[in-house]
Amino acid sequence: MPENWFTSGLSVANLALASANVITGFSLLVYILTNNLRSPVARAFSALLAFMTLVYAGDVLVANVVSRPAVWLWLRFQWIGIASVPAACLHFSDALLQTTNDISPRRRLLVNTAYGVSLVFLVLALATDLVVRDGVSSERIAHLLPGPFFALFAAYFFATVLGAVLNVTRARQRCLTSTSRRRMTYLSVAIVAPGFGLFPFLLVPTMSSRLSPNAVLGLSLVGNVAVALMTVVSAYTVAYQGVFIPDRVIKHNLIHYLMRGPLVGTVVIFLMLVIPRVEAILGLPRDTVLIFAVILAIVLLQVLVNLAKPYIDRAIYRQDRDQVAWIERLDSRLLTSTDLAQLLENVLIALCDLLRIRSAFVVAMQNGSMKVQVLCGPRDETLQFLEGCDWQSITASLGQGEGGSHQSADSGSTPPLLRTRDDGLRNEDLMLYNGYWLLPLRNGARTLTLGVLGLRSPNGVPGLSRQELSAVSNLVSQAELALEDMHLQQDVFAALQKIVPQIEELQRWRSTLPYAGPARLEHMESNPVFSPDLVRFVRDALHDFWGGPRLESSPLLRTRLVRNALKENDGVPIRALREVLTSAIERLRPDGERSMTAGEWVIYNILDNRVLQGRPIREIADRMAISESDFYRKQRIAIEQLAKALVTMERELESLPEQGSDGE
Repeated sequence: MPENWFTSGLSVANLALASANVITGFSLLVYILTNNLRSPVARAFSALLAFMTLVYAGDVLVANVVSRPAVWLWLRFQWIGIASVPAACLHFSDALLQTTNDISPRRRLLVNTAYGVSLVFLVLALATDLVVRDGVSSERIAHLLPGPFFALFAAYFFATVLGAVLNVTRARQRCLTSTSRRRMTYLSVAIVAPGFGLFPFLLVPTMSSRLSPNAVLGLSLVGNVAVALMTVVSAYTVAYQGVFIPDRVIKHNLIHYLMRGPLVGTVVIFLMLVIPRVEAILGLPRDTVLIFAVILAIVLLQVLVNLAKPYIDRAIYRQDRDQVAWIERLDSRLLTSTDLAQLLENVLIALCDLLRIRSAFVVAMQNGSMKVQVLCGPRDETLQFLEGCDWQSITASLGQGEGGSHQSADSGSTPPLLRTRDDGLRNEDLMLYNGYWLLPLRNGARTLTLGVLGLRSPNGVPGLSRQELSAVSNLVSQAELALEDMHLQQDVFAALQKIVPQIEELQRWRSTLPYAGPARLEHMESNPVFSPDLVRFVRDALHDFWGGPRLESSPLLRTRLVRNALKENDGVPIRALREVLTSAIERLRPDGERSMTAGEWVIYNILDNRVLQGRPIREIADRMAISESDFYRKQRIAIEQLAKALVTMERELESLPEQGSDGE
């Protein structure tokens, strides 16, 4: 009797795991197809998932049939998946090898041949008894018997799966970066699961006769667990293939999808299996108890997932908790700087594996100088190269944004016409510089240089094939989009960090202004330095600094600073205001020797060149080695700093007794 209970428990556990594999396989199949359909690796893995799901669906159906002829029907139905799994494994391994730029027409022909052989065995299994024939059906175990060609199929099955394993192992050996090698290691282990979990071992002669039912069910249970784990691991790794989005987003989407989909479905199936099949439970029909149990499970699981969400997200967002808090507060899709760095890293990893190179980097303009955004490969070697680079001459050789284009340093010819992202890439666009191929990264309009992509040259002058150039062009476009988004996002985060304190201040003003005394209101109205619109007043005055209506009618004329400067300016308010603004600009001048590209001199250089000297924006941007869009962003910051300097000067003057002037 204990053995019967043990056997019954193993049988229920196998059925529950088979059902869980069906739910998980189908769920992951839908997830991959809807999120990563463009990737050849994802499409090949989807085929493998579909065939594996059919095999486990057959196990579930066989366990619930009511007649023996139906048992043979659904056991043969399983062969749609069993016969096709080896070809799908080989297809999947070939797609992985192609990601490392190992493209073989002969191997592709072998994959197509494997699908053809699988189709032949499938037809023989469904329509004849040459591969399998009607077999044994008991209360716990049902299986077909081997036919004359079953040994041939077994040899084909294991030889093909072994070939797939060798392909994945070779793909891992070809990976040049630790990240891609780690991901390929997961797949090299996970691809073995179909060979152990889906092959019909009971058809091997004498296998079922020598093993007890408990041994058969135990081995099946181990296989089901292994396939379930390997399926999830494989799907997690495949989710990264061909998708250049942050790891954080992929982890977040997949984990929450598994918890809200397959986990809930598996629990529901488990309840259906464990609730006793009796006429009445606590005086209620079994179906009524089952309905209430399923409803409670679905609702409570959703609640538990929501409660666990902060802890799950905290584990996923370890490095960017503060920025992700901003994202969640605004309920938006903004990316963090680490997200963008990971996206660029994924692009570099793909380029390294594609071109068989060991190092690559992306540098971009920050605070008037080139800064490393991300690098891949030997770090010391790359940093040594970057330290010896003269980026001003390099960017000049590559071509400036306005009308320039990618140009080889060896050609010395006139730069070709400006091209768009969709025009493709040529070998001439890659500039050879100290053992690296350099390529400018530009915005969508091709008017601004956002950064430079560097690739370690494996053989001197670039000589990429048309297929390689097309793949590199697509990856470069993604890097350009990432850098463009990075610039936009820096402005967004800066604006958000600035506006939230202002909103809080406005909220405080809204609650206190109705109770403010007349003296305070009069002070704010009479002195514009303490007005919330001070930055706008300063910007308007600078716009007409050398004469114009916005300077002549500026509210800044009412400041004590201007009144105090009237005597030294012959009582002319406009000249006094101009002197006050000039003094405030000089307050922002750093100590030491002046530099046009150093970060600490950016604010003063912009105000001095643009306001005091009246230079054109393009000329100033070229002298400071920044783009025009970056100039406008920094100019806004400079005006804000100038407004703060005026407030400081006004408060310092207020601490002194007021002096009269001739102009008053």
